[in-house]
Amino acid sequence: MAGTNPLRVRVTRDNQEATASGIYGLIVGASVLVASHAKTAAGSVIAELVTLTIYWAAERYARVVAERIHEGHRPTWHTVRQQLTTGWEIVTVSALPLLVLLITRLAGAALVTAEIVSLICTTILLCVGGWRMGAAGRLTGLERLASTLVAGTFGIALIALKTLLH
Repeated sequence: MAGTNPLRVRVTRDNQEATASGIYGLIVGASVLVASHAKTAAGSVIAELVTLTIYWAAERYARVVAERIHEGHRPTWHTVRQQLTTGWEIVTVSALPLLVLLITRLAGAALVTAEIVSLICTTILLCVGGWRMGAAGRLTGLERLASTLVAGTFGIALIALKTLLH
């Protein structure tokens, strides 16, 4: 069970929305590391967390506004509260890659090296997510492999971009 081990990393979540937010958070967080011009590991971490929090807030805002548009009335307080308490996977899923970034940097690696190691961690998490989503979706072994490769390709593309930019 997920609740028995607080150190267990979960890429897929309890529902479709949370899983999608987690995958999206990994990709956006990695994109921030690729494009960041932070001079320190702490600066990279702050840039990523602030950016992901802004993405979370924008997504939640868009959902509340969309409900207003499509339902034709103001969202209830319950709906607003639900939007403000969900979707945090977009931010929290980046904890392990950011921890890897900090540990690698503290171990003496150059910042760009620590960022690439963090991107490798992200790529592994994307691959694990692709594999697990394939299982949950009752895909065949070959389809699961394809799901894993597609998810991992996002991370590989970001690593290649980081390498080309620096």
